[in-house]
Amino acid sequence: MKNLDDILNMAKNVQDELTKAQANLDKIEVEGASGGGLVKVKATAKGRIISVDIDESLLQPSEKQMLEDLVAAAFNDARAKADAASSQEMGKMTSGLPLPPGFKLPF
Repeated sequence: MKNLDDILNMAKNVQDELTKAQANLDKIEVEGASGGGLVKVKATAKGRIISVDIDESLLQPSEKQMLEDLVAAAFNDARAKADAASSQEMGKMTSGLPLPPGFKLPF
């Protein structure tokens, strides 16, 4: 069995790696789209919205409800892609850790 110092050092290394991985998530960008690309939302893998792009053809009062639906759909698409990118990035970090089966880190 490892001594306590080894276990504490390993825990500190895991914490450092988690901190780096979390910081990296804000650098990974994803783009959600709806309406065949008429509405686009860019976000980070951490979930921060960077930009919203709406095609001018949708900027008519009669299209208000459809535009609102498309914006919501684009946000949801971006969020789903951000979650997938986050899971993939964090999975890379934990792949080398000697964690017991079924153990999940809080992220």
